[in-house]
Amino acid sequence: MEIIKDDYDMLDDYSHLTGWQKNPYNNKLSKNLTISLDDHIVDFFEKLAEKKGVKCEKLIAATLKNYIIHIEQLTNF
Repeated sequence: MEIIKDDYDMLDDYSHLTGWQKNPYNNKLSKNLTISLDDHIVDFFEKLAEKKGVKCEKLIAATLKNYIIHIEQLTNF
């Protein structure tokens, strides 16, 4: 029986496959901000986040970003 060596080398370190790592550039991409929101707004985003399987904060940020794009298009800002 002949052993055939493939063209792929095994990696010495597979730690990159073990889980999520924080984005080192995140602090350049976004800022933390504390705001007060009405209860019904928070409830809406929490329910939607659970349904979609994403973080509530991400949905709020995406909604604000889409709103800004929409306003910029309407007003030629």
